[in-house]
Amino acid sequence: MKFARWIAVPVAVGCASAALIAVAARAGGDKVAFPATFDKGVLYTTVDRADNKQYRELFTSPAAIAAAKKGEPLPSGTVITLVQYAAKLDAQGVPEKDANGRFIKGNLLAYTVMEKRTGWGTEYPDNVRNGEWEYQAFKADKTPNTAANLTACFNCHKPLPAGQDFVFSYDRMKTAK
Repeated sequence: MKFARWIAVPVAVGCASAALIAVAARAGGDKVAFPATFDKGVLYTTVDRADNKQYRELFTSPAAIAAAKKGEPLPSGTVITLVQYAAKLDAQGVPEKDANGRFIKGNLLAYTVMEKRTGWGTEYPDNVRNGEWEYQAFKADKTPNTAANLTACFNCHKPLPAGQDFVFSYDRMKTAK
């Protein structure tokens, strides 16, 4: 979901005068940069998705894990990175499983990132807003996926209780090591 917000910014002109110019403020997925060091954080859960034959890994910061363990909202600056892999498939197209019955990860497909910052989300109406979260999708090469439907992220996370901070894997953060 992309929203453009125009703001007036004073600009100095000469010694004592100023002019106002309009500039676009960043909003929506454009606020979220690819988290280059996400894999230095905590890999707190993996998920097998049979519906789309994917293996997924979720990473976040130690501070986010600590907050979840206390049952608190995740702190401003929290980044959750979901790494999507194709599941390795057998000759019949069925995901192969390891000795523990879990999918075996194959090729990297994409990344989905949600980031929370104080003051973010104010441009969204209440029926869409997910607290202070923004979302962005990235291709396997770590460039933004401009074709991604970020509105779907907001709609999917919106029904979650505020006590879960709009995060599906909040309870899994509580049990992370």
